[in-house]
Amino acid sequence: MSDITLNKTEPVRFRSATEESPATRWTLIAIGFIGLSILVFAPLIAVFVVALADGIAASLKSLASRDARDAIRLTLTIAAISVPLNAIFGVAAAWFITKFDFRGKAFLITLIDLPFSVSPVVAGLCIVLMFGTNSLVGGWLVANGYPIVFAMPGIILATMFVTFPFVARELIPVMIEQGRAEEEAALTLGASGWRVFFTVTLPNIRWALLYGVLLCNARAMGEFGAVAVVSGKIRGQTATMPTTIEMLYQEYLSVAAFSLAAVLAMLALVTLLLKTALEIRHADQLATMRRH
Repeated sequence: MSDITLNKTEPVRFRSATEESPATRWTLIAIGFIGLSILVFAPLIAVFVVALADGIAASLKSLASRDARDAIRLTLTIAAISVPLNAIFGVAAAWFITKFDFRGKAFLITLIDLPFSVSPVVAGLCIVLMFGTNSLVGGWLVANGYPIVFAMPGIILATMFVTFPFVARELIPVMIEQGRAEEEAALTLGASGWRVFFTVTLPNIRWALLYGVLLCNARAMGEFGAVAVVSGKIRGQTATMPTTIEMLYQEYLSVAAFSLAAVLAMLALVTLLLKTALEIRHADQLATMRRH
């Protein structure tokens, strides 16, 4: 007989595989906070500090300049055009991929993700090669008074290319999760395709669509690489906020550059707050998006 006895009154506690000691948890939290402070918080604070280095009056005066006003107006205009178009194309792409079975579907999804892997500068160069003055199509358009490169259409194309995946990639997992049962039931009851879309599909994807639109808008306003290539950075005409910030900084106009950068940062923060509020209020509807 063994001399070892077990105390049956004491429950055996099994340690969870994901449970860590308090020291480990606080160490990981500290590492994450330090990383965020260095990479996010400190640069943002530095932007506002430099912008207000000469006082708020000097910052506001620089923002009231013609170049700054034109850059803000152009950036908001580009976002107002490219984001709705990308929302339409994203919904169409997600619908086509999730509601139909066809050969090459995986390849099409890969093409949707292509802007994530291609450098924005390369995307801008491709637009220049296709629609520049020396190309067949671009030369004809310029000759007829419809230039693409170094004009607003080129900036819109570049912005749409860079931001295209955001809406589609937010919608595809949600629409796959929902399946086709509700749409097929509506069709059997005699509803038309458009009626099914507006009364069944769209209400089911509305929060995912809004989430994707917010991400697309934030990326559209902050895009630099592709826009810098196709715009020519012409002051008052094709210079967006990011390109104007770069030009002002290169001219050693730090207050003006960082004041405009602060405005762009605040626009991004507003978008982030809207996204966070959306996640908090509609967490259940957005939960499926975390799976991709």
